[in-house]
Amino acid sequence: MNLSRDEMTARKSERLLNLLITLLVARTYVSKERIRSVIEAYAEAGDDAFEKMFERDKEELRSLGIPIEVGHVDRAFGDEPGYRVERSAFELPDIDLDPQEAAVIGLAARVWQHAGLAHATSDALVKLKAAGISVDRAALDIVQPQLTAEEPAFEPLWDATRTRTPVRFGYRSTTSADIATRHLQPWGVVSFRGRWYVVGHDTDRGRPRVFRLSRVHGDVLADGPAGAFEVPPGTDLRAVTQALAPAPADRSADVLVRVGAAHGLRRHAHPAPPQGDGGPAVPEGWERLAVGYGSGEALADEVLGYGADVVVLAPQDVRASVVRRLREAVTSRRETVPAGPADGVRR
Repeated sequence: MNLSRDEMTARKSERLLNLLITLLVARTYVSKERIRSVIEAYAEAGDDAFEKMFERDKEELRSLGIPIEVGHVDRAFGDEPGYRVERSAFELPDIDLDPQEAAVIGLAARVWQHAGLAHATSDALVKLKAAGISVDRAALDIVQPQLTAEEPAFEPLWDATRTRTPVRFGYRSTTSADIATRHLQPWGVVSFRGRWYVVGHDTDRGRPRVFRLSRVHGDVLADGPAGAFEVPPGTDLRAVTQALAPAPADRSADVLVRVGAAHGLRRHAHPAPPQGDGGPAVPEGWERLAVGYGSGEALADEVLGYGADVVVLAPQDVRASVVRRLREAVTSRRETVPAGPADGVRR
């Protein structure tokens, strides 16, 4: 059987992982013959090939800093030497990761949690148990990343980025409770400020966009064949995400909202604290709310979408932005509305 370089690398990686897990979960030393019988790649090899493969794999694991011990279960009975990985010697101290490193580990964790152990590895654990060797399955936590991505959209979007498959999905924006269908050529999935985003080319708007996975509604569906697009050369996914993702809502605006209106705005708002004496009275039929926001311009866009149902009181820069845009809209309308047929009065 002729294997490509990629297939050979994948088989070797799986074999090394299986060997590590076999030695790690066993509570005692495991003989060479027992290791050969439980790991499929070893069992399929001839005697000489197995010996060479096993020695190379042991050395490779040791070169990675994994301490493989050699010992006897009971020397008095003349048993052959066996191997194990001592858990206490293999555990790592707490590690601080920067956001980019955490994103990479998060992807690996998601793959592990969805794929589980490889089929061959699961078989190896079963065979160890059948042979009477005590197995500590909890030891797998050492080699299992713990970062997770809980959003259901993660896996189909990540698969689509690998296969270059266009997708479509329902999406709920920050400014509306309505679900709109988005069409995307996904370039990658990125963790940014504790949130997961998919980055890609929005074919509806004809430009790069970033969508937060927690706002994806329903199933992510293929919208074309695999390999239908290419990621632009030199694309930096994290730079695109930082440029396009919404700023964290670490500021608060003071607004008046008409009772029963602006439900989308209310989702990231709460009742404003009471003002002391001398503060402006809240008009009847209105509520005063504190709205969290990150970008003043984005909040101004949202407020304008609700028309006369929302009034910004503070901060001044957001209020000024809303007023400026309203004046521009009025000016534009005056310039475009034609004069009346008789008196020339603008309508």
